[in-house]
Amino acid sequence: MKRACVIGWPVEHSRSPLIHRYWLKHYGIDGAYEKEAVPPGEAEAFLRSLAERGYVGANVTLPHKLAALKAADAADEAAYAIGAANTLWLDAAGKLNATNTDAHGFMTNLNEQAPQWNKERRSVLVIGAGGATRAILYGLLQSGAAKILLTNRTRSKAETLASYFGPMSKTADWIELIDWKKRDAAVAECGLIVNTTSLGMIGEPPLDLDLAALRDDAVVADIVYTPLMTPLLAAARNRGRTTVDGLGMLLHQAVPGFELWFGVRPEVTKELRAQVTASLGAA
Repeated sequence: MKRACVIGWPVEHSRSPLIHRYWLKHYGIDGAYEKEAVPPGEAEAFLRSLAERGYVGANVTLPHKLAALKAADAADEAAYAIGAANTLWLDAAGKLNATNTDAHGFMTNLNEQAPQWNKERRSVLVIGAGGATRAILYGLLQSGAAKILLTNRTRSKAETLASYFGPMSKTADWIELIDWKKRDAAVAECGLIVNTTSLGMIGEPPLDLDLAALRDDAVVADIVYTPLMTPLLAAARNRGRTTVDGLGMLLHQAVPGFELWFGVRPEVTKELRAQVTASLGAA
């Protein structure tokens, strides 16, 4: 029986077991998926001992994504570009490989829910400068986004991302930094708005963004999924705009790992989404 796990600290909140156990049952696979609470400082050693622990691979959640990249014997372009790993697997030779599927998860969900997001090749406003922002910038870069307007409350963090991802693009001005106080004005020229911060999450203040100038065909996406309908998405929906919540990103980022560990490419279905939604206490 093949076994995989998710590691984190804490890890009890993770929905990964629900997702992967659903797929194991749905596809009739003799496998298991466990939670492993791993304290900070012990992640690298734990991941290097996956085989000894009987695991074929692992998902990695906070705060271990940087340690996961360091622990790997090899990593793909996505992991190196994003600077962190969230999915690891042992190959036939026992080599520990790493990838980051967050960009895949975000872009797959965006293309599924709002395939028109880049039709007019307008600018994209990305709000935030954390680890999730790195994954989304990489995904947008790989998907041909015309131009990114990047803003963050701490400008220096946004500057770091701009200097890192800018040179990867064929367009010299692919990323333009926007002062935090000018974020409302930037809304008017964008075809896609993406919140990559925790603002709007349960227990956090809402993202303060004025959508009055939002274009009729604009798409608003939020990586937060607790709640599913964040204040930002609610404001956009009240204006009749297309919205993309964060749950789809969570579900789609899990697909590559399951295939690597259990040999089946799973589908993200309405039934799976409903089960995870129910676990969040949302309808």
